[in-house]
Amino acid sequence: MEPDFPSSGTFVSSIKESCRIVTEAAHIKVEDAAIKRLLESPSFRSSFHRVSGSHGLAFPLKFFSLLSELNFLSVLSLLNFASGYRVPLHEQTGRGAWDNIRAFTFSLYLSSATGQGDLLSAKGMKTMSEQQVAQHMGVTIHVERPHEKITGVTVGELGGPIYELVKLISSTLTETGQILDAAGYSELGGFVLESLKEGAKADPSASLGIVLERLVRAIPAFRDMAVVNGKPVYCFKKALFLIHAVKIRFGSSPPFPIPSTAQAPVFTDNVLPSLLVHLGVLDLTGATSHGLHNLFPGAESEDKINTLLHLPPEASQVVTQDTKKTPPKDGPVLTTEQAYVLRAAAVRACEKIVEYARGDGQNSEEQTWLKDITLPELDIWLWAVAKDRPDYRKLERFVLRGTVFF
Repeated sequence: MEPDFPSSGTFVSSIKESCRIVTEAAHIKVEDAAIKRLLESPSFRSSFHRVSGSHGLAFPLKFFSLLSELNFLSVLSLLNFASGYRVPLHEQTGRGAWDNIRAFTFSLYLSSATGQGDLLSAKGMKTMSEQQVAQHMGVTIHVERPHEKITGVTVGELGGPIYELVKLISSTLTETGQILDAAGYSELGGFVLESLKEGAKADPSASLGIVLERLVRAIPAFRDMAVVNGKPVYCFKKALFLIHAVKIRFGSSPPFPIPSTAQAPVFTDNVLPSLLVHLGVLDLTGATSHGLHNLFPGAESEDKINTLLHLPPEASQVVTQDTKKTPPKDGPVLTTEQAYVLRAAAVRACEKIVEYARGDGQNSEEQTWLKDITLPELDIWLWAVAKDRPDYRKLERFVLRGTVFF
């Protein structure tokens, strides 16, 4: 069930408030002591500045224009999902969800640049077939099964988790392309540019919300929201990610208006809440109503949490290529409702972490820099540090398949 949109002008505040309500109703605790332990930990202190800049938004591509780059970034953000297919993607390609989506979008751009039709335009997107998606991803969408009548013979048929993902990508592109084309936009980047200019007409404190609202109202694949126990919960992860990605890429000398994202809620997916559970910030022990209390067995162990918050063993300081080749294991498979509750809890927890970091008298003299951390910086640290240490890479992340939102 999809809730109504937030009231106009309240999209950002509705994310924060709905996530607070859902987190508290689920009896998920975020204690100051757990936040303090994280912020003062050797793991956080030693890695925050190094890792929080690892946003994955530097591209080895030559763009024809600012608009072509903005369009590339917009389509990449639109397709920034597939986390539930991390394991089968690793098995087929040796890469995770984000790296596969990025490589796929690269392939679309390079094919367009070599005169094979602009696959990143609205017209190119709206005709994107499942076969094209599989080809540009470099994946197999057939599974083999025994022949019904001939022993020892197998037949291939469309199916399996990768085929499911390919269908989601194809349908997201075709639906978005159709909407853009019908509205007179030649590409997604043009619509995003217009939205950024609309946001600039408002008071700076409201511009982020205006841009976010335009994106979410226009494009179904940005409508990341649900109803949990009769209450709406709004996340809008990909739309927020898109706006912040534009800020990262063009913010140093912006060629067009870009709103401040310093107060933007985190771009909640499966990595952030899972890691916050493992690092002891999200306490699920009382969250029995949704069955969340037993999703991550042993995660509440003080010894385990303290080990993770210390520096990694010397021998495994750096994630090696061999570590990356080791296929990950799926974590707990969640229902849509469970996933929204945990994702909402991550939004709430990150708000509280930044509030605590900025609180008077909370930080020692050498940690005065904590007063300046932003929610997007904290988001990127959590997302990137999960890949940074071998022991963090092995931590289970929850799985939700069939979604185009994360």
